[in-house]
Amino acid sequence: MSARSQEWRHGYDLMKQTGLQSGTLYPLLMRMTEQALVEAQWCEPTRPGRPARHAYRLTAAGVALANASITANSGPGLRAALA
Repeated sequence: MSARSQEWRHGYDLMKQTGLQSGTLYPLLMRMTEQALVEAQWCEPTRPGRPARHAYRLTAAGVALANASITANSGPGLRAALA
């Protein structure tokens, strides 16, 4: 999420990107929302007959935590690639 922090992302997209199952991802997103690291909003369906879905994105605090984590846990090669 930190690479595209201002972009709203659906849980299904995050599941595909991370490889996490819904039973792992959604509780994490809920906890991160409660901690003000992620914000969530309802999105109206793009096609008739589809349900509304939640979309998520990092808050400023979430971006700061993600960047600090990347810096603390990576070598200079990864930091340069992500810059």
